Amino acid sequence: MNRVVITGAGVVSPVGTGREEFWCRLTSGYSGIGPVTLFDASTFPVKIGGEVKNFDDSKVLNRFPRMAQIRDRKAFLALEAAEEAVADSLLDPKEFREAAVWIGVGLESINLEDLTPFADANDLGEALAASIAECGATRWTQTPLDTIAVMLGERYSFAAGRYVNCSACAAGAQVIGDAWRMLRAGRAEIALAGSADSMLNPLGLGGFSLLRVLAAENDRPQNACRPFDVTRQGTVLGEGAGFVVLETLEHAMSRSARIYAEILGYGSAMDAYAASDPDPNGRGAVLSMTRALKCGNLRPEDVDCVNSHGTGTPKNDVMETAAIKETLGARAYNIPIHAIKSMTGHMIAASGSVETIAAALTVSRGVVPPTMNLHQPDPECDLDYVPNVARPFSGDTVLTNSFGFGGQNASLVIRRFEG
Repeated sequence: MNRVVITGAGVVSPVGTGREEFWCRLTSGYSGIGPVTLFDASTFPVKIGGEVKNFDDSKVLNRFPRMAQIRDRKAFLALEAAEEAVADSLLDPKEFREAAVWIGVGLESINLEDLTPFADANDLGEALAASIAECGATRWTQTPLDTIAVMLGERYSFAAGRYVNCSACAAGAQVIGDAWRMLRAGRAEIALAGSADSMLNPLGLGGFSLLRVLAAENDRPQNACRPFDVTRQGTVLGEGAGFVVLETLEHAMSRSARIYAEILGYGSAMDAYAASDPDPNGRGAVLSMTRALKCGNLRPEDVDCVNSHGTGTPKNDVMETAAIKETLGARAYNIPIHAIKSMTGHMIAASGSVETIAAALTVSRGVVPPTMNLHQPDPECDLDYVPNVARPFSGDTVLTNSFGFGGQNASLVIRRFEG
C-alpha cells in the first residue's frame, strides 16, 4: 500500500479567502458570521450566515469562460479553491492529465426566482418551453451536480477519473477519503479532491430554518454559533470550498515536494436513524472513528487532537462528545478537541474538506484553533474544547470528523509528516 500525503491546499471561507488568510484568522479567533447580504433575508426568521466576503467571480470567469452561464455560487467558490490548491502544489498542470478528481457537493442549486413565473401557468409544459425558447442555454434553472467536475475536467483532463459525491455534510471528508484510498491502492499517483457548498440562498436558509436547527440570534451573529456551550441554540449556515492535492509519497518525494501532512486512515459509516437527527447513541459516529483508526493501524492513545464536527446544535454536540469518549476512552479527556464552525458557520458539504485542511495545518504549524463563544460548558460536554484562544500544539495526529444529515459519517486521521 502507498503512503499518501497532502502537497497542495486551497480555501475559500467566511473567515478568509486563500489558505494563509484563512489560517491566520482562524487561529486568531476571527468570526466570519454576520448579516446575510447575498439576498434580501429581511422576512426570514434567520437573517445571519457565514458569507464569503468580497468574492470576485470575474477572476473565475477569466479562467473558466463557460461559467458565464452558471449562477450556482458554490461552483465559483470551488473553482477558486481548486485553482489555489493546484498552484500551491507546484505541480506542472500537465501532470494532472493522469490524475483523478473527486468533488463533494450538497444539493443541486435551484434558482427559485426562475420558478415563480410558472406558479400561475395553466400549462406548465408550455410555459417552460416558452421560457427556454426565450432564454436559451444562457439561463439554467437547475445546475447539474457534476458542473464543478466538468469545468475542472475540461481544464486538466483527469484521465484517472472524475467522481462526484453528494452526501451533505460528510461529502468533503468522504471525497478526500475516497481519493486517498485510490492513491493508496496504486490506481493513481495524484488526485485533486475537495468540496464546495453555499446554502445562503432563499431555498437553503428557508429550508434549514424550517428544520429548526439554526440559531436565530440575528442581533449577535458573531456569538450565535456556540458549540458545546450550555446556552447553544443551533448552528449557523455558512458557505465555502476547500481542495487538497494528494500524492503518493513516492511521487511527492521524487520531485522534492513540500508536504503539509500525511493521511493515515479513513472511516465512514451510516446511522440510518433519521433524516435530520443524529443517532443519540452515536453508533455511526463511533463506527466512523473506529474504522479510521483501524485503517491507520492506530490505537486511541495515538490520537493527539480531534477536529470535531461541532455544529452547535443541542443534539449533535452531546452525541459527538459521547461518541469521542466511547472511541478514545480515557484519551478523550487528555487531548484538545475543537470546533471551527464557531467561526465559519456550517459550510455543509464544504465543511469536511475545509476542516481537513485545518487539521493538516494544525499538525504542520503546531497550533490548535479555538472553539469560540464557549463560556458556559454543557455538563454533558465535559472535554477540553480549547475555549476562545488558540493553543500551541506539539502532537502528531489529528482525528477530524464530519457527520451529516441522514446519518452519513466520515472521519479522517491526519498526521504530521516525518519522512
